Amino acid sequence: MMFSKNKFKAVITLFLAILSFTAGSAQSAAKFKVVLDAGHGGKDPGAKYNGHKEKDITLAVTLKVGKLLEQNPSIGLIYSRKTDEFVELRERAKNANRANANLFVSIHCNANKNKAGNGSETYVMGMSRTNMNFEVSKTENSVIFLEDNYKKAYKGFDPNNPETLIGLKMVQENNLTNSISFAKKIQNNFSKSSGIKSRGIKQEPLWVLDASIMPGVLIEIGFISSPNDISFLGSENGQNDIAKAIADAVVSYKNENFDYEEGESISDKSVQNHDENLEKKEENQSVYKGTVKKDTLGSIFKVQFAASKNKLPLESKNFKGLKHVSLVYEDNVYKYFYGETSDYENAKNQLKEVKSKGYDSAFLTAFRNGKKISVREAVK
Repeated sequence: MMFSKNKFKAVITLFLAILSFTAGSAQSAAKFKVVLDAGHGGKDPGAKYNGHKEKDITLAVTLKVGKLLEQNPSIGLIYSRKTDEFVELRERAKNANRANANLFVSIHCNANKNKAGNGSETYVMGMSRTNMNFEVSKTENSVIFLEDNYKKAYKGFDPNNPETLIGLKMVQENNLTNSISFAKKIQNNFSKSSGIKSRGIKQEPLWVLDASIMPGVLIEIGFISSPNDISFLGSENGQNDIAKAIADAVVSYKNENFDYEEGESISDKSVQNHDENLEKKEENQSVYKGTVKKDTLGSIFKVQFAASKNKLPLESKNFKGLKHVSLVYEDNVYKYFYGETSDYENAKNQLKEVKSKGYDSAFLTAFRNGKKISVREAVK
């Protein structure tokens, strides 16, 4: 078949476009994808105190976090919003799920009529009805009332009664474990800040975390109602400090739980801080007695693929045919691991095998002398 010159150019252009799209998709698929979710927006201002609006502060901090993470070529970013617009809760979760993201980070500001309340706290999805203060979840879930046709869209869920969420869909427990791990990194970074104190990690039934199928957190970066906090939250230096704490936590979480590549941290200083923190926390790390061999010659890699409050017999039929499964009890859950190898490449193949069984949230872990260490440290 003969092509005219114009038709030939058209075919070549189309071919190059397809090739470019395919290459771009492959490159994107290889990235660690993070959803940055700036709380509130548009007709939903969030908390308002002393001329400050929560939606403005959360957007400013979110964009600063993104700017830092954009320096890392192995991280792909998805923003819920980059401008002052209203985005429904269900759309925030849907966009994250459609992107098949690895991590969901929602940024908010706290508020209280008692202006003495101050500090940051990071929330993960609540797994239990016990010891819960529902005020935060009621506040963050109440944006649903601003959405059209919310009764149909969120059938069975009452924002004023957060317990109804727990009955609708229980979050995957292995996602909870990862979320707690990430939340610890955030709050550890905040604890070093001179401007915002850390109030720790908390669990609440938050709709946007429950609807997202990947590990995720909701960060209350400080109290907009606190004169002490707002002077920090509203300043350029304060927002930069908060953004760096969050961005460094993202990079640290990625480096520990996903494939290691040289030069993946935001800066050499970030890597240095990460290594120093590991050394300082060594005495607090859990000892995995009876499940991990003490290897004085090097590190051991395992694949963590599930976590549950119930202890399951270590039989292959309970784990989609996987053999050589071990467990530990930590953070009030049983954590299940597959395989054991000192070879990093072999460990990555084991991770692929586990994911092929349907455990999409599985990730690599590493141990040395019976203690858990970061994958990054093990590879080094």
